[in-house]
Amino acid sequence: MSKKIFVSLPVTNVNASRAFYESLGFKNDPRFPDETAAWMVWSEDINFMLLSQAKWRTLTTRPIPPSTSSEVMLALSLDSRDAVDAMANAAAANGGQADINPIEDHGFMYTRDLADPDGHAVGAMWMDAAAMAAGDRAD
Repeated sequence: MSKKIFVSLPVTNVNASRAFYESLGFKNDPRFPDETAAWMVWSEDINFMLLSQAKWRTLTTRPIPPSTSSEVMLALSLDSRDAVDAMANAAAANGGQADINPIEDHGFMYTRDLADPDGHAVGAMWMDAAAMAAGDRAD
């Protein structure tokens, strides 16, 4: 098996969270056909596992952080600035929150930070690696 990443997130409502992540461009893998989990595919190598809080508690005794905390920022790369804006708009329109931090525009890189319905932080980002390597930075 090639190296992949599976990010597991505890959620209060699996169906609502699945719909939210689908609005951001994730695809649901239907191999978890119950209400306790959803397998959301971002790319061939990046997957989010949305787990009901009850299911989460069968995997760990560690507490679920409050929705106002920032345990980690999950940054997702996109093809353009417009795609970053579209993801932020989709987040706000589908139960999440756009711009939980100030928008960052460094010329070669553009990011907007979002929160899903449970407060998990997701960074939508675009970067022009060629401009960054050439030193074309606006910061």
